[in-house]
Amino acid sequence: MAAVTDRPVPAELLDANMRRHDVAGPRYTSYPTADRFVEAHQSAQHLQALAQRGTAQPLSVYVHIPFCEQLCYYCACNKIITKHHERAQPYLAALAVEMDLVAQALGASAGGVAPVSQLHLGGGSPTFLSDAELTVLMDALRQRFKLLTGAELSIEVDPRTVDGQRLAHLRRLGFNRLSFGVQDFDPSVQKAVHRSQPHEQVAQLMQHARELGFASISVDLIYGLPQQTPASFARTIAQVAELRPDRIAMYAYAHLPQRFKPQRRIVAELLPPAGDKLAMLSGAISALLGEGYAYIGMDHFALPDDPLAIAKRQGLLHRNFQGYSTQPDCDLIGLGVSSISRVGATYAQNAKTLAEYEDALNQRQLPVQRGLALTRDDLLRRAVIMALMCQGRLEFESIAASYLVDVPRYFAAEFERLEPLAAQGLVELEPDALQVTPLGWYFVRAVAMVFDRYLQADASRERFSKII
Repeated sequence: MAAVTDRPVPAELLDANMRRHDVAGPRYTSYPTADRFVEAHQSAQHLQALAQRGTAQPLSVYVHIPFCEQLCYYCACNKIITKHHERAQPYLAALAVEMDLVAQALGASAGGVAPVSQLHLGGGSPTFLSDAELTVLMDALRQRFKLLTGAELSIEVDPRTVDGQRLAHLRRLGFNRLSFGVQDFDPSVQKAVHRSQPHEQVAQLMQHARELGFASISVDLIYGLPQQTPASFARTIAQVAELRPDRIAMYAYAHLPQRFKPQRRIVAELLPPAGDKLAMLSGAISALLGEGYAYIGMDHFALPDDPLAIAKRQGLLHRNFQGYSTQPDCDLIGLGVSSISRVGATYAQNAKTLAEYEDALNQRQLPVQRGLALTRDDLLRRAVIMALMCQGRLEFESIAASYLVDVPRYFAAEFERLEPLAAQGLVELEPDALQVTPLGWYFVRAVAMVFDRYLQADASRERFSKII
């Protein structure tokens, strides 16, 4: 049975459940979530996991470039605001050392080179780097890893930092996917969040990208920003739909100024009320579905012929720290400050400050500061949560065969907590499976949260964004 159908969901059901499930919760790019990592898991444990893995299976690689020229007030990313581009040079040198250490641990010293099927540059703003620096970085990656033919090579692009010539250089370097950070096209919203970029500029860049043959172009949006209204955001959605990106990621803004200092510059009184925020989401979903986009899940939309939409229809979605993916589930190597790796049954996160990151690598030590070795229960629940998040369906037999558990008995308490969600029409409990309904796919985080043992034992969820 397909994971989730594309049958339209009645607007009144969608709106009612949006209000009911307007709560905070994890995004489940991993399980357990990163807030559960411990400082007892550091470089020695990560080196052991890398050595045990070897170079046989393809990897996903993420490289974090933390620099930005200008502060965006809404931003919760790990970034360094600077106009001093010379700071990139020592960082690239540190990245090269980290690549060496990782490659050696994987088995490069024994003659093996790890194949890579997916590479993503994020930040910060990767396009803070000059064309020459990006060339150096890509050369360094190719010297230490084998980028497979047909590999997905993607980069996050700040439209204010590129032009047609820069896009052409990215294409020559092998990038085949772009993600443009747009957030909102309304000038008053852009001013309120300190990020001005005209619609015409983005439209021109997207046209250049298509002419250059990029396989996929994605646009990132945020709803719930200061000065936004349902009407103004509807205009942005219409403008984006007219540009016809292959994929759209539409995130809810989480105002957490106590955790993220840049957000303290946002005037809280200018934030839209909860009702308006939900109206923005509901209106955007209706508009994008009306424009022919498929709802992938968790804020993501794609055109019907995009590989992500095809994977969703076929029940072949995967999920990692970058979000939904068409790539087979594989280990992830995170490079750069604050990056997170997933290797086998372990997670490892690098130092969050540039000084600590570079200091460790100056001593030729991996800059891992915390992580986690997963227990059997963690692995079981990770499999359950990822099945729900990616396929929208949990087959009891496959879980029972892999983990030697009686699923209904092991998760008796969880199935009891699912009863209200079943009554709301979000899930259906079959004799041998748990099925997320088309309505429930919009609230799949709420379904997954039921199986999160750590979350259920922790009353405080303020560190998470709203699930809607």
